[in-house]
Amino acid sequence: MNAANSSTALDMENWYLNLRNTCLEKIRRMQIVFPNDTVESKKYCKTAFDGWSCWNVTLAGETSFVPCPSFITGFDPKRRAFRQCLENGSWYKHPETGQSWSNYTTCIDVEDLKFRDVVNTLYMSGYFLSLTALLISLVIFLTFKSLRCTRIAIHVHLFTSFALNDLAWIIWYMYVVGDTKVLMDNPTWCRALHIALQYLMLANYAWMFCEGLHLHLALVVVFVKDDMAMRWFYSIGWGLPFIITAAYATIRGSTLEDTLQCWMNESHATWFLTVPVLVSLLASLGFLGNVLWVLLTKLHWNSANPAPIGLRKAVRATLILIPLFGVHHILLFMRPKATSPAEIFYELFSAAIVSLQGFCVSILFCFANVDVHGAFKASFYRLQRRGTRQNMTATTHNQSQSKDVYI
Repeated sequence: MNAANSSTALDMENWYLNLRNTCLEKIRRMQIVFPNDTVESKKYCKTAFDGWSCWNVTLAGETSFVPCPSFITGFDPKRRAFRQCLENGSWYKHPETGQSWSNYTTCIDVEDLKFRDVVNTLYMSGYFLSLTALLISLVIFLTFKSLRCTRIAIHVHLFTSFALNDLAWIIWYMYVVGDTKVLMDNPTWCRALHIALQYLMLANYAWMFCEGLHLHLALVVVFVKDDMAMRWFYSIGWGLPFIITAAYATIRGSTLEDTLQCWMNESHATWFLTVPVLVSLLASLGFLGNVLWVLLTKLHWNSANPAPIGLRKAVRATLILIPLFGVHHILLFMRPKATSPAEIFYELFSAAIVSLQGFCVSILFCFANVDVHGAFKASFYRLQRRGTRQNMTATTHNQSQSKDVYI
């Protein structure tokens, strides 16, 4: 990976040096052919290189245009930058710097930039809300001893993967997305953060798969040792995503155009992530379909052995969450073309669906969990009884003191 990234930086540097040297060579030839500032008795501005683009010789009083540089983050290569040649045969100089100035402001779609800021703010807000809800849920799960069982243990790992994922996305949006210098420099830490994000995203879906698998084992297979099942869940939830992410990083890191700008751009290597996610979602739906059939046919309310209400609620929550998790990846195949009216709705909908997944998980698996409600009620009841006993003890003590009166 390090060798590939070093090669990428070197290739970019060589490409830029070639662009500069080609322009400087053009300037040198122009100086030989036209040593004066006139062409056929007309004044002109000489060929110039401003660090981003090469500006050809331009007649005085005219404006030169070049395509916006594609290597600058946020610039649209379909747009054009311009540079004015004044009547005296000199390039326009910026009043503040006194240096020749090229106008690249036209390379940016200001309205689109404002919309992207709105979308990024929506992502950030959703991730902050989800992270807060997930941390509260984890505190609840780890505080009450009555909640310590295999099903809740899986919830804890699912919530942990979501909390870490949301935190990583918050860092990504704060320090990478809005900083063009970071994207241009393409430092090691931002590439590592991208890989970590993909790993945590896969861990989310892997633990969601474990949720469905556990329900299947609990209601269909029945006789499975919890410690053995948890070892399998650890391997699936944390180990398998690591292997898949390593393969993704290796494939993507070997392709030059996929290793630029903190790996933010789309890549063919993304299939290494999308396919496992879709397979896990389909498998989870299969497990839950079987579990639902068992609940409806064998463990219904009127049967001799009805399923516990906690398990029923867990099945219902999982059935809601799995399609919710799958919507984002299904939408990838329906992404509208850029600048089309449908893109606005798509981006806003995707931002809400993706960033609030952790919040939805918290509501369905914790805040609406009957076991959690029972733990709070039991704790409240114990506190109430403790307070009653203390009041009774204090009353008894006062009465005994009032009787012990000596004359």
